[in-house]
Amino acid sequence: MLLFLKFLLAHILGDFVFQSEKWVKDKEEKKAKSAKLFFHICVHTILLLLVLFFNLKEYWLGFLCIVISHYTIDILKLYLQKKKTKRAWFFIDQILHLLFLVIATSFYADFQLSTDKIITDKSLLLLIFLLLVVFVSAIVIKIIITQWNPEKKKENDDSLAKAGRYIGILERLFVFTFVITNHWEGIGFLLAAKSVFRFGDLTSSKDRKLTEYILIGTLLSFGLAVFLGIIYLYVLNLI
Repeated sequence: MLLFLKFLLAHILGDFVFQSEKWVKDKEEKKAKSAKLFFHICVHTILLLLVLFFNLKEYWLGFLCIVISHYTIDILKLYLQKKKTKRAWFFIDQILHLLFLVIATSFYADFQLSTDKIITDKSLLLLIFLLLVVFVSAIVIKIIITQWNPEKKKENDDSLAKAGRYIGILERLFVFTFVITNHWEGIGFLLAAKSVFRFGDLTSSKDRKLTEYILIGTLLSFGLAVFLGIIYLYVLNLI
């Protein structure tokens, strides 16, 4: 595990700490011809040497595995990603890098991730309730409140695209977390904070229906998250 943590430290420093936005843009524009791509690989190489204390006699295979795979994955990402798939490729890129860190570590240590330890009753239960909080709750709320639909989106609406959806997901995740960790005071703080930010919209709007629509959506979102949190804890105690 110590070796993997060293590899991971070098990866985080190389990909997030010592890589500027200018380097990223240069790589995206010039791809394989970008000098910044080679600088990036050199930074990773130096960091790996440092965390390994330059002990390539023992770790040369893992060292080469990480450096070569990192360059190959970065090249594939640069040529395959499009503007619409950029976010997806960021996560794919990082998952592949981590996979090769695991492979490199396995050359020197018994680094096996047993599915028996990962896929348990408790982990599956948590996954199910997270899906309920994020996706199922959103559909339930939409079905309930669309019967009113007070006002269509205005032409000069300054809100971000899909911002409401992500705000709802995050607030339900926060509330669910507060419930299952027995931090109920956090729910009050979150509700108060959202009320402050929403106060301007509600007071500036002369449409009472819109105000009621927002309040119903907020209370439904919080209520479902609290309800699912309580049910999760109850079922967890039965396992």
